[in-house]
Amino acid sequence: MNTAELNVLLVDDEPLMLRIISRWLDGKVAGIRLAADGEQALRMIEAECPDVIITDWEMPRLNGLELCRAVRELDLPHYVYVFFLTARNSHEEIIAGLEAGANDFLAKPIHQGELIARLRAGTRVLELERRLSRLASTDPLTGIFTQRTFYEHLEKEWARARRFHLPLSCVMIDLDYFKRINDTHGHPAGDTVLRAFAELLRRHSRQSDIVCRYGGEEFCALLPETDEQQAGLWADRLRRALADHPIDIGDRCLTVTASFGAAQRYDDTTTAEQLVDLADQALLTAKRAGRDRVVRFAQLAGETDLESAESQEALFHGVLARHVMTPLVACVHQDEIVGQAADFLLRLRLSSSPVVDDDGKLVGILSDKDLMAAIVSLDSWQRPVREIMKPNVICYEEETPVRTIYEFLCRVSLRRVVIVSEGRPTGAISRGSLIRWFRNLLISRGLLADHESWQVADTEPKCARRRVAETSQELAELAARLAGAAAQSSEDIGPLVIGSATGMQSLVTDLLAYSRYVSGNSAGIGATSVDAGGISID
Repeated sequence: MNTAELNVLLVDDEPLMLRIISRWLDGKVAGIRLAADGEQALRMIEAECPDVIITDWEMPRLNGLELCRAVRELDLPHYVYVFFLTARNSHEEIIAGLEAGANDFLAKPIHQGELIARLRAGTRVLELERRLSRLASTDPLTGIFTQRTFYEHLEKEWARARRFHLPLSCVMIDLDYFKRINDTHGHPAGDTVLRAFAELLRRHSRQSDIVCRYGGEEFCALLPETDEQQAGLWADRLRRALADHPIDIGDRCLTVTASFGAAQRYDDTTTAEQLVDLADQALLTAKRAGRDRVVRFAQLAGETDLESAESQEALFHGVLARHVMTPLVACVHQDEIVGQAADFLLRLRLSSSPVVDDDGKLVGILSDKDLMAAIVSLDSWQRPVREIMKPNVICYEEETPVRTIYEFLCRVSLRRVVIVSEGRPTGAISRGSLIRWFRNLLISRGLLADHESWQVADTEPKCARRRVAETSQELAELAARLAGAAAQSSEDIGPLVIGSATGMQSLVTDLLAYSRYVSGNSAGIGATSVDAGGISID
């Protein structure tokens, strides 16, 4: 970098000083902008970040020292070199300026040669900073952003999309059968393929798009102001370009394909990370469906053929969330430790539970996925739930029409939502509870004829006894295998003991569930039934 590449912002409340310095720098830097005070300068910096700021110390409204502090607190796209123009030269004032974030001082009266020389010295600092920034933010093999840098940009674009109600899409990409390339042709060939694809990805992206190497052979692209359908079209163009242009690895050319998953930000997509997760779900589907294809998240959940509007209106008329929800008997408290929460979910056979504070207000949700990520560390078992829970919860008020929740669950990957009243969780509605409610509604209206012929009969005494016999037999076989291993093997069978005990625990729970029906009086025992939608007391 040299001075001819610099964009300079001059800040001074004296017009004469601005004209003099502008004349000195004219033709020696790339661009010059002028600001009459610190407040105007701050607005100009936020709109377009300069490389160098040359500012006076004494100014009305916002002086140079305050401007420098404000600049250092901004999240700017690159480092800004700051000069102070000042007649102040005491040690205390110089220290105050340096602590505020200044890089250099120019004592008044200013000499043109000294100004240009100090600018040249500043460019060396800026060049080093830019070089270090590039090394920290880009993948050394492919030259595109790292995952960490990608997420930094994602947060900014996410905030902008929400503020201005703009579309935002994410595309996850995985090179097909990449391990075979490394195993067959060697890792240098694999590196060549990764570099070639990164270059292809860069060529097919706009300046506003953000692309990164997500990890290994996975890449990710963020497409601002782009909806999911447009993102799918972009991904398919890139897919065809990759497949149609073999990659030269030295002694031969390889035809490489890739799988793509695209997703857009919906109104109910609560976090930037969730957007990436939706794209990742679509990518996983593309890989399982045969690879070398593009799958949009909407194709997984959002393009379901729903009943006609008239049929929906007849079914949903007057039905609210509180009519359908499964009541919540208990929730996890945010101060409980992870071990207690794991025991709670296992004991009640739940996949997730709302998390509440001391006032019973909903503050998050804890899922078995969160526990899975935490349990690998022994220390995590003693951590409070609030440290691993998800703070963003999809919830609806009790008075919400069920039709709204039904359409939401038809479209997204979430399996259930929490129902609240004045901020306190009171129930849950899952896909399972909605299916059960619809079935019971149709039966009550006589719209399902002879449903007894196909209805599951597990609750009949005869069938329940058969289930008890089958479960008991499986329990006995599991115990026999464990006993045999304990008697014959000299190896460590600790993992086998734990796995067998876990399986036995599940089978015993099933036996307890059937015990209420084997007497033939299913209404005689008050028991707790648990399903994916929550807990209810029969």
